[in-house]
Amino acid sequence: MISAASPPGHRLVLTLLRAAVPLCLAMIAGMVGSLVVTSVLGQHDTVTLAAFAVVTAVLNPASAAVQGALRGLGPFVAPFRDDPAAAVPVIRDARWLSLAAGALGAVAVVCVPLLATVTGVPDEVVAEMGLLPWFLAGYVLIFASTGGASTILVALGRNRNVLWPTLTFGVALGGLTALLVPSLGLTGVGIAWLVGGVTSAGVAVFNVRRAVGRPVGQSRPRPREIVKLARVSLPLAATVLVKFAVLGVVTFAAGTTNTRDTAAHAVLTTLTGLIMMVSLSIAQAAVPEIARAPDTAGARRAGRVAALLAVSGTLVVAVLLLVAGQPFIGLFTDDPAVRERVLGLLPLMLVSAAFDAAQAVRGMGLTALKRSSSSLGYFALAYGLLLVSVVPVARTWGITGLWAAMTAANALLVVLQGLGFHRHSARVGAVATA
Repeated sequence: MISAASPPGHRLVLTLLRAAVPLCLAMIAGMVGSLVVTSVLGQHDTVTLAAFAVVTAVLNPASAAVQGALRGLGPFVAPFRDDPAAAVPVIRDARWLSLAAGALGAVAVVCVPLLATVTGVPDEVVAEMGLLPWFLAGYVLIFASTGGASTILVALGRNRNVLWPTLTFGVALGGLTALLVPSLGLTGVGIAWLVGGVTSAGVAVFNVRRAVGRPVGQSRPRPREIVKLARVSLPLAATVLVKFAVLGVVTFAAGTTNTRDTAAHAVLTTLTGLIMMVSLSIAQAAVPEIARAPDTAGARRAGRVAALLAVSGTLVVAVLLLVAGQPFIGLFTDDPAVRERVLGLLPLMLVSAAFDAAQAVRGMGLTALKRSSSSLGYFALAYGLLLVSVVPVARTWGITGLWAAMTAANALLVVLQGLGFHRHSARVGAVATA
């Protein structure tokens, strides 16, 4: 396989920034499309919005798990950046794995009405779902059929092309939702989501074809090679599920406090998501640089620069939030008591986000080294401790205690992921020469 040294010093910084900016813009485009859907449904009918929220409560972790699995493809494709056509067999193997993961996610989404009924969701909300779970299950399969196009493009250095599939999806989703929901309700959302997914997948597949210089096609599955991909991809998907599940329990624990604190927690969680887009973009951009490093020094340099950039980006956003303060938070709530609570907890949330940014880069660094199973183990430990503590912490110290606990968990992850990356990166030169 072909490898190249990571660019030293400021060249590495510029390389990571050029790669991260399109990824961050793509995340923003996807978020805007989802916000349009929520806004249109909120103005349409309260029951419709509630039904949509229940379905997406399963869709989001299912999609995130599939996406997490696809990100594990990066270190397998990155070494072929100088000869993209040679990556085609790996891309074909990835499609088989992603379709398997997508099928599981689609089944989970289809089962939402049954799960909602069992868990006591009101009958009118379940009935309102209609065909939406089936449309969204189709979307998950279509998304999986691209075989991790975004990861492939980043690994091959075609970062600008990552924006267009997501932008296409966001425009199609937002425009069709506004057009169809007034007459079709949630069925209109389902149609918009599915059409947006098909259009986005078409753009993604076209971009991959241009990147490798030939049609990718499909071949018979190669079980041994697919297993190699799965050993990196599946632990990464499991890590995403662990984080989603534990943070869901944290939200539940916040809901046991009081209405004001529950609302404040929701706003703080939304702000955290906005902040994390910066660090996640840089973390993904760093994967090819770490994977292509010929020696330990190169891998550690790429990981160190990426971590500094991610934390710096988080701190910049933190300063903007602190300066904007109340006017910006007012976009999320018009309740003065909730705004006051959010402002009081904002510094703690920002510290938690900074730790989260650093651990995310180290975690993706382990993925680049094909050691995502180690990252899963660290997550299981840190978030396992968080899981068992959230209920008593919420009862004793409220959401202040919850955010302190999340900060401690993220700080522990920084240490564990950092030590893990240092240990496994020591073998980069040995593996390359073996």
